[in-house]
Amino acid sequence: MLDGWVRRRIDPLLERLGQGLARAGISADAATFAGLGLGLAAALMIVLQRDGAALVLFGLNRLLDGLDGAIARAGRSTDRGGFFDIVCDFALYGAVPLAFALREPQAFALPAAVLLFSFYVNGAGFLAFAAVGAKRGMTTTVRGVKSISFTAGFMEGTETILFFAAMILFPRSFPILAYAFAGLTVMSALARATLAWHVFRDEPEESD
Repeated sequence: MLDGWVRRRIDPLLERLGQGLARAGISADAATFAGLGLGLAAALMIVLQRDGAALVLFGLNRLLDGLDGAIARAGRSTDRGGFFDIVCDFALYGAVPLAFALREPQAFALPAAVLLFSFYVNGAGFLAFAAVGAKRGMTTTVRGVKSISFTAGFMEGTETILFFAAMILFPRSFPILAYAFAGLTVMSALARATLAWHVFRDEPEESD
């Protein structure tokens, strides 16, 4: 929901940085996989209760997630790069709730499971919409140039960053934040499902 507002403000800087990194020979794939490594390291720091390090590593992960697309646009975007960008994002989104569950299983396992369930449902709707949209030739630049047909929702990248950062900063509040995040994510999934119901309606066949 906030991505459009945020992108208008940070994209010019990301594009300049991406062009510089591309000229230096840094590939978009390298940025993607480096970001994944930093994200998984952040999750490990959460488990170890080193929250300051976790927040820094998470911030670097999100920075590289923005830069890999900018690097690709400065050079050559590839389907392989788009695929791994999405997979690495989903890996991070699963790793953070899992890290809190491992950190304090008795207190955090249930809210982490609920949050992961909401991610599963929302992710399925997101990818299914993209697949059917591609089949129908749908394209959009509503959130910039993307590798797949992209639909906006209540909970997007900016909201995810804010919730995850709040969880790392205030770990005692993880259950409340997780349930709130899960509820909003399910709302986003339902909104996308409603959109799909109308957009993907098949026209009745005309009789002779």
